[in-house]
Amino acid sequence: MRVSILADLREQAIVASKPFKNNLLQMKNTFYFRISLALLLMLGFIQANAQSDVSDLIKSSPADATKLAQAYLKPLFKGFGTGLNTGWNNSAHSKNLLRFDLRFGLTGAVVPQKDESFDVTKIGLSGNVRPTNASQVVTPTFAGPSNTGVELGVYDSSNRLLERFSMPEGTGIGLVPAPQLQGSIGLPRGLEFTLRAMPKINLGDDIGAVGMFGGGLKVEVLPLISGVVDKITPIDIAVALGYTQFNYSVPLNVPAPSGASGPSGDFSNQRIEAQFSGINSEVIISKRLLVFTPFLSFGYNTAKTDVGLKGNYPIVTGATLLGQPTYTVFTDPVNIKQTDISGFRTNLGFQLNLAFFRIYGSYSMAEYNAFNAGIGFGLGK
Repeated sequence: MRVSILADLREQAIVASKPFKNNLLQMKNTFYFRISLALLLMLGFIQANAQSDVSDLIKSSPADATKLAQAYLKPLFKGFGTGLNTGWNNSAHSKNLLRFDLRFGLTGAVVPQKDESFDVTKIGLSGNVRPTNASQVVTPTFAGPSNTGVELGVYDSSNRLLERFSMPEGTGIGLVPAPQLQGSIGLPRGLEFTLRAMPKINLGDDIGAVGMFGGGLKVEVLPLISGVVDKITPIDIAVALGYTQFNYSVPLNVPAPSGASGPSGDFSNQRIEAQFSGINSEVIISKRLLVFTPFLSFGYNTAKTDVGLKGNYPIVTGATLLGQPTYTVFTDPVNIKQTDISGFRTNLGFQLNLAFFRIYGSYSMAEYNAFNAGIGFGLGK
């Protein structure tokens, strides 16, 4: 069984262009290439009309392809989840009643060295997919070095080699970007509400549609206890909770392989559906020093990925006695639903208020450390 679901993401990240190789399925609209392309597009890494051909596609069974995709894209999922949970707050002080600000931030999650590569023999592949060279089993992940990936072979039940392919190279970039676009407003009793939202934007059939929404609440603790305590305490203390969800979808067009025989089917429903979500809770301590406010926070965060290749797909699974390829139709062949992050994190940063203009910055320490920076505009403190 074979299916092509991974593009060479390294070629997309450096906006290089390669001609199609004569892959069996020639799946131009591939799974994770489109997800990564949409994320990079949002952050300005490439232009909307950037085009790059897909090459070196992975060919394996749906189950094996899912495991290879999970392992290869692990740093992308974890890094993006880290970014969704970053940049919520840069001060323990809640805005005064009806005071507000709007901000845009960008996070770069640092991929640890341990997630720059993986051993293909340790991710639970079936016996039909294995390295062609038993001494070469470690291959780069999405964020790994730009080295040639391990070559894998696809074998039938009689141990005949049906196909061989190389895993994608890494991007050579150990940072995963994620955006934050949010607005906050002060409420009574030391409360502050934050809304994260980006309406669904259709970037065309070649890129897909993206959207984001979420909400958070911060409570400044000391004013709730006593006005006297608030006046004599030299610091501000708050607790906060935030949720973010990023959605992505794109139609695909994967026809039956040329020259192959198999059952007829409706292939017009092919699409990618992806949802990334994160929950962040934290305790924040800060101190206002005129226009400069340093802060420290401790918290717990989780992030989940729910990605699926939906619809009907004709996948070459064998050949006739005369050598003509045959295909089987698979419905929803790839589904990844997992928790990528679940653990504690610490943030250290600052907020700089210059009249209506704000500058934010922070550094987050967790499984994936992350830098965050942003600018904003607001009214009042």
